[in-house]
Amino acid sequence: MTTNPSPSQRYWGLLLTCWLVALVSTLGALFIGEVMQLEPCVLCWYQRIAMFPLVCIVGIACYSNDRRGAVYALPLALAGLALAVYHTLLLAGVVPKAWVPCSASVPCTDQKLEILNGIQIPWLSLLAFIAIVILLFVYLRKSRS
Repeated sequence: MTTNPSPSQRYWGLLLTCWLVALVSTLGALFIGEVMQLEPCVLCWYQRIAMFPLVCIVGIACYSNDRRGAVYALPLALAGLALAVYHTLLLAGVVPKAWVPCSASVPCTDQKLEILNGIQIPWLSLLAFIAIVILLFVYLRKSRS
């Protein structure tokens, strides 16, 4: 006799993928800051503040297969997404430079590191937060009891 898995067990892979995105993003940010010695701007710090706890929260949710972890992670992911959108709009020149919270020593609009011929770090942060938010929404929607 086989038992049917609960909805949260069936969609556990979504939560695992979300955790992997957060983990890779966190490790990448730590590598850039600690190994490459590139100092992040203020907006990058705020995005890190939103991203780093996601590794623990979503990781615990994956390990315990607990839907509540995704509920707890969603506000952090949405805050990080809002910051990443703002930072990306700032780089694109849509947001006036008068609204920039960064200092002159580490400007938010002058990114020194580009990956894959022109992809800047704030764009990668935006992609990571978009992926995490979508994965969390889909997981929460599908894993309802």
